[in-house]
Amino acid sequence: MNQKLWWQLPLRVIQTNLQVKDTPLMNPAKIASEIEAMAGNVLVFNVGGIYAWYRSGIRYHHINEYLPQDFDLLDEMIAECRKRGIRFVARFDFSKTDDHVFQEKPQWFVRNVKNETRSYGRDRYGIWSILLSTCINEGYRNDELAVPVIDEVLDRYGIDGIFFNAPNYELCYCDTCKTKYRGLYGRELPEDPADMEPGFPSICVGDNIDKIYRTVKARAPEKPVILYYDLYGSGEIDERLKTADMICTESQNILSKGYASIPQFWHPAMSMKIGRTPKTAPAPFGIIHSSPGMDWRHTGLPPSEYRFWLSQVPANGGAIWHSLTGFNDTISDKRIIDCVTEVNLNIAKIEDRMHEAQSCAETLLMWNGRPSEGWAEGLINTQIQFDLLSVGQMTPDRLNNFRVTIIPEDFPFTSENTAALENWVKAGGRLIVEGSQPKRTKALTDLIGISESITRSEYLAASYLKFEKRDNAFASSFERTPLIPHRGIVNYCKPLEGTQIWATLVPPFAPLDAVGAPPERASILTPQTDIPLCTVREHGSGKVMYVPFQIAMLAVTYKLGEHYRFIKNLVDSMLKTAPLFSMEPVNGLQAMVYRKENKILAHFVNGIGQRPLSASVAYHKLRFDLALEGKSIESVKSCIAETSVDYEIKDGRLHCVLAELDCWDMVEIVLK
Repeated sequence: MNQKLWWQLPLRVIQTNLQVKDTPLMNPAKIASEIEAMAGNVLVFNVGGIYAWYRSGIRYHHINEYLPQDFDLLDEMIAECRKRGIRFVARFDFSKTDDHVFQEKPQWFVRNVKNETRSYGRDRYGIWSILLSTCINEGYRNDELAVPVIDEVLDRYGIDGIFFNAPNYELCYCDTCKTKYRGLYGRELPEDPADMEPGFPSICVGDNIDKIYRTVKARAPEKPVILYYDLYGSGEIDERLKTADMICTESQNILSKGYASIPQFWHPAMSMKIGRTPKTAPAPFGIIHSSPGMDWRHTGLPPSEYRFWLSQVPANGGAIWHSLTGFNDTISDKRIIDCVTEVNLNIAKIEDRMHEAQSCAETLLMWNGRPSEGWAEGLINTQIQFDLLSVGQMTPDRLNNFRVTIIPEDFPFTSENTAALENWVKAGGRLIVEGSQPKRTKALTDLIGISESITRSEYLAASYLKFEKRDNAFASSFERTPLIPHRGIVNYCKPLEGTQIWATLVPPFAPLDAVGAPPERASILTPQTDIPLCTVREHGSGKVMYVPFQIAMLAVTYKLGEHYRFIKNLVDSMLKTAPLFSMEPVNGLQAMVYRKENKILAHFVNGIGQRPLSASVAYHKLRFDLALEGKSIESVKSCIAETSVDYEIKDGRLHCVLAELDCWDMVEIVLK
């Protein structure tokens, strides 16, 4: 058996985003001991780029003016970490540099269409220089500075890994970028960014990082390179791993934008789900900033909100990465230190059990960014076990891991993925397709079971969904609720023979300006139509369900329990048998189930209450059940809170009651 490298094992990362003026306060031994006390086993530390935190010999590499004169701060920091078994990852940021460099190397910088540079900090008062954005295709970020700096650090210091902050493409109209674009596409770089070839930014990032990655691997092949991925650019994950060993993403809980713009509660969870899609990489890093926004970076998130945000990372199979403003002596909000320590100690309790555990998800959500958000919201709020794949990751072998696949609105169909879906359904798969666009839907009419005669409706309001099928899970919990609130665009379609209609449209009873005036005229004049809002068709050994409206939009926009429950019922009604994991839906509660050897590991993260959470609302007697699949039980226990878990076996299923859930817990079920 090959021995694992350090970065392939469970990790708890702490990043000290250092302020140069705090340099005289830095005591390497004290900082390392505090990282250890906070249960961190990896330190991410500023090393080079915008500032060099060592005496660099590379011209134009700005050396931190506050470095001590009598010792090498970077060398001592690495040594103190090594004494405590803490790995040291060097952070570099080559995205910007000082304005004085522009005087000698003007060709290194990003230009707009008017040939002007992009600057940061012109209105920052004090002794600071102005920072200018550097071009990803020019010398600063390649052979003239970045590569020599990496070489220099690898030569001088015993770092354990490398992390690149802000390695992204920034729109640039310098001559180098124009020449590169012309060479790739045979035409000029367009002035309107909307007309740019969508793959150009990825090519630029790939070329730049590939050069640096090869530099690192030529000198230190065992040292990992860590790169960002993005939840909404998920198709690039596989590309990222061509020039990186590990991937990370940020889920910033930016409360400073105001309550109307509060981040979706599931962002860390979904980021980890998409980050786990590559099968050859270690667990993705979830970077969580301690602050409620960069403008408020010198204070902390409310502790209950912070713990909820942090806990989603390990509960969804990721590795935690704490991003702090400074170190303990300069962190003014000491609650941050307590939260980091508490969550890290909780992770330490379960990380060995979770290492290389596999998801038990039976449902697959094809992820295409924003159009998928409502599905994510509905699935999470009803505790359905699901995984994600992006468009380019849909392959027959991956589809075979799931019982139900959901195709959201705006999913880009190709001949390859359409054929893969058809074959999967014929072999017994269950497919749910959402779509309110006739042109897109016509490519699937045979699979869905509708005629090609499709008409797109006007935007409908004051309309409803009516259940036509009530004898299975499809209408569960709606026995006394015949109508569900509906609005949006509908594909008016005609089912083919053999296609069943499970739900229909009740059209608007009035235009919006008349829905309440006067109430005596609010009667529904057309309580029944044959316009489908849900159809089901047998296809080979499988089934296809078609939802010709935007249920995901309703879920994420209005956040009504009825829309969440409808999403759950769509999935449950397509399963041939009962799901592996089941519980009565609890809004704000996340449940994630994994399997490892003879164990089932069920995580629960509590986000119940109005966000931002000012206090944890403990959930008492959390009930869930699991299919035993013929196995018997050896033990059931709570691994984090160590509260009691009562259980019984009934009808071949294990029924559990977790006595109390505060923020996060994992229940371990050991099977004989």
